[in-house]
Amino acid sequence: MNDRALVFLDLETTGTRTTRDRITEIAALRVFDGEVIDCYVTLVNPQVSIPPHIQQLTGINDAMVSNAPTFETLANDFFAWLGRDTIVAHNARFDYSFLRNEFARAGLDYAARPLCTLKLSRRLAPEHAHHNLDALLSRHGLASQSRHRAEGDARSLVALWKCWHEYYEAEQIETLAQAQMRQASLPAHLDPARLADLPERPGVYLFYGENRAVLYIGKSINLRSRVLSHFSNNLSSDKKMRLAQQTHDIEWQETAGDLGAQLQEAHLIKQLMPVHNRMLRRQSRLVSWSWPQGDDAPALVDQQRLAFSEQALYGLFRSRRDAVNALKQIAVDYRLCTQTLGLVRGKGRCFDHQLRRCLGVCCGEESMESHAGRAREALERLRVQQWPWPGRVAFGEISQDGERAWHIVDHWCYLGSVESLDRDRLAALGKQCPRFDVDTYKILNRFLARQDDTLEIHPLS
Repeated sequence: MNDRALVFLDLETTGTRTTRDRITEIAALRVFDGEVIDCYVTLVNPQVSIPPHIQQLTGINDAMVSNAPTFETLANDFFAWLGRDTIVAHNARFDYSFLRNEFARAGLDYAARPLCTLKLSRRLAPEHAHHNLDALLSRHGLASQSRHRAEGDARSLVALWKCWHEYYEAEQIETLAQAQMRQASLPAHLDPARLADLPERPGVYLFYGENRAVLYIGKSINLRSRVLSHFSNNLSSDKKMRLAQQTHDIEWQETAGDLGAQLQEAHLIKQLMPVHNRMLRRQSRLVSWSWPQGDDAPALVDQQRLAFSEQALYGLFRSRRDAVNALKQIAVDYRLCTQTLGLVRGKGRCFDHQLRRCLGVCCGEESMESHAGRAREALERLRVQQWPWPGRVAFGEISQDGERAWHIVDHWCYLGSVESLDRDRLAALGKQCPRFDVDTYKILNRFLARQDDTLEIHPLS
């Protein structure tokens, strides 16, 4: 690639979030045939305070940038200077996404094909474990030039580029560079070969970080399309960028269809607790309202009774406070007595009656039977669908190629999936201790509500 100009870029910023943090320094070196022929180097006023740990890392403080131009001031000039030249950066996704977002704030649509030297190094020297800039400079005996300042890092990158062209064949570098730029914007630590076998079928996928830490679990009816969508060139999402920076490996499990994918995703997230699945990984102890016939007021029951309760249950809540607040709102909507419902303490006429928000069961103006009837009717909107079978059920789902998978569920508790209903497989699943999970409950209810003929339901003795 030495036969055309390349722009070696490095940015210093106030942090790592592209949509929130700002650029504090730019160094862009235009290189032709291995030599710097032009440069654009400047401090940038981020218009926000630079965090102390960033100041310590880069040496750039608020005083240094106070009189520097803002990015909006220099945007048009820098946009024209960059032109359509290829950008070269170490972990290019980081620098390129910051640049795109800054230009977007200035009303400019900047697009380029960045070349990542971190990815390139992994392909050139797969036998080495470390490919950060410090490791590469040390490995090739190159002097470090003002690390963590933009111009110093950019010039170090140019020196590394020239060293590579002495150490490797130019044709090898060109081939790897062109292959990288043709691919989707994949994570720098991820071997592109891992994606070659991604199927266009339903299933779940797992993103792993350093030391095999599980970062993210997702599901799709088309694994290939969904996984690649995480690494699209739309870098405006902080979550996408952080996930891409941290991903080192990918695994996937095919399922027969969408139901199997959703059940397996919810199960794996609860089991492995990936850091980027913040919603589905919550395993707080669920509570619900129960109101047996003959009792004066509803009572809360905890998660241990949810799955196998023979009483009608109302609402699924992740905390007692959420449950109480929901019942209080129903009391307001239907002019029920919070005192009689056990939500507040007291005797005689309640405070809500004075505000005309209670019809007076607490002071004899409404009968207990009338109040209880109205309250039970109001609670119906929260009724939890009871398990309609006496025990375990196998939900049969047929895949695209006609193969069936059976999802075994007991009182809304997902036990696992099997290819056949033979006795040994079912016996192995039967040893598991069922645990009610609100996400599995919601998934199954959605599928049952569809009344889809493709879903076979087989109760098990």
